[in-house]
Amino acid sequence: MPAQTKDRIPPHNDDAERAVIGAMLIDEHAVSLVQQYIRPEDFYSHRHRRICEAVLALFNRGTRADLLTLSGELEKSGKLEESGGIDYVASLTHAVPSSANAEYYAQIVQNCSLRRLLIQLSGETGARAFDETLEPRQLLEEIQQKLFLLSDPSRIFSYKKAENIVKNVANYLDEMYKNRTEFTGIPSGFYDLDKITSGFQNAELIIIGARPGMGKTAIALSMAANISIRQKRPAAFFSLEMSHQSLMIRLLSAEAKIDSRKLKTGFFDRSDFDKIFGVMELAHTAPLFIVDTPRMTMMNIRSMARMLKVQEKVEIIFIDYIGLITSENANLPRWEHISDVSMSLKSLARELDIPVVALSQLSRNAERNAEQLKSPSLADLRESGSIEQDADMVMFLYRDRELDKTLEEQSKEEGQQVRLTLAKNRNGEVGNIDLLFLKRFTKFVSFTDEQP
Repeated sequence: MPAQTKDRIPPHNDDAERAVIGAMLIDEHAVSLVQQYIRPEDFYSHRHRRICEAVLALFNRGTRADLLTLSGELEKSGKLEESGGIDYVASLTHAVPSSANAEYYAQIVQNCSLRRLLIQLSGETGARAFDETLEPRQLLEEIQQKLFLLSDPSRIFSYKKAENIVKNVANYLDEMYKNRTEFTGIPSGFYDLDKITSGFQNAELIIIGARPGMGKTAIALSMAANISIRQKRPAAFFSLEMSHQSLMIRLLSAEAKIDSRKLKTGFFDRSDFDKIFGVMELAHTAPLFIVDTPRMTMMNIRSMARMLKVQEKVEIIFIDYIGLITSENANLPRWEHISDVSMSLKSLARELDIPVVALSQLSRNAERNAEQLKSPSLADLRESGSIEQDADMVMFLYRDRELDKTLEEQSKEEGQQVRLTLAKNRNGEVGNIDLLFLKRFTKFVSFTDEQP
């Protein structure tokens, strides 16, 4: 511990702690308000912690905490004496004239608690950093995770009472009724898909699977462009295969509808410049963040995702693709590594409370199914059944050769009809959505709404 902090008393405010408890004893409604900011362990004083625990225990049983019920609860648990005795408990009702400022006092207690936790974390970090048996990057990941949890306001809740959940849901339904929106999540930009899913929902893991060359990256980039360029919602795109420049060229080609080969070789016309610069201007102001570091581990991805969530307020993350995420343990079997990645991605979606869209290759069996005019199934997810289990939504890109035959010759030259099969939807329907893949522009569009 640094010399300048060694002998200092940890941050706390005894008056604010007494005022918080006093407010909860005066007004039972203050208990719900205080719970939004602090837990018993946020109190510096040991006796204040014990008293707060007793107040909450009574509150959860539907009993109002007053001098009589509180002293009885403390005596029953054998904690009356360590709480200061009956005289001290009685004095707390006079610590504050009313409960009007309970929220203000609770915030003071919360801030002091956060300062103590930061001091504790910095001390532990310094001590562990001297341990050469620890991998420094692993230590960094642990620190970042702890800091993120400290910055998350929801960390204060150790339980959620049904009464409060019902109130929140009632407010949510009232808001939905007033706004009357079809999409409660983040729309992908493909109306037929969004109509089924209501958009990509927070805390969900969405898997898009396909065989190589079917257009996994293209559809993910099309969705990211729809979200960041058209909806102006912050999105992050983790590319473990393509460079940021290659992705941007793809995006410009798709949005400007200029043959991608022209942009790669420079053989584009002067008339194309207006289209290119128009899209560049839109892309320049779009809240799109690209991470193109190869051989990333889940630890790297989690660290960067947390940073993007806090600093850039990203609302959705795309990962291209699961099979390229490097294992932190070289001796781990491939299937077990993919299982760990899958569980980690789901955990990340819940931790950040945003959708995570991850791409995945399908097994060779999916190719044989295509030859037999069969669409992919969940069993075709490559190398791990854990992906199917962890994902909230699974969809497959699939080109039906019979559907291809129905296209006119002119359309065949421009693109291919591709079927997006929603095979799993934990919170809704499943079904098929027809899309058109514009080869020259590496762009997906709705088959019925937009023709090349």
